[in-house]
Amino acid sequence: MKKFFEEFKQFISKGNVMDLAVGVIIGGAFQSIVNSLVNDILMPLLSMITGGVNFASWAVTIGKGELENPATLTYGNFISAIINFLLMAVVLFLIIKAMNSAKSALAKPKAEVEEEKVPTTKICPFCKSEIAIDATRCPHCTSQLDK
Repeated sequence: MKKFFEEFKQFISKGNVMDLAVGVIIGGAFQSIVNSLVNDILMPLLSMITGGVNFASWAVTIGKGELENPATLTYGNFISAIINFLLMAVVLFLIIKAMNSAKSALAKPKAEVEEEKVPTTKICPFCKSEIAIDATRCPHCTSQLDK
């Protein structure tokens, strides 16, 4: 049981879990902003463009006369939720695109020309094996090498 709690402690303290938790909290706060944008600004504008249509009032009542508690399907709210989702996706896309553009603009350009590497090995002229650059005798064929 002690090992289980140790593993759980390692898992929960990883950076990915903390990043996810922060993302969920920020996402919840951001959702209320987008909901307000859709419900308070875009939906009234959309209803003005469409001739005063209010999506929230779109509903169908099923079993009005036959049932004691008829079901009301408020499909206008569903349309509002779809618009809300699409708007949130567009706003997140634009934010991430702007962040990526800023990140690439601020990033230091990599050196296009790499420094020449100093060779650390050479080829034995007798057996053609790879040996250390400062070797005086080949470890493979034991030939004496010129420096």
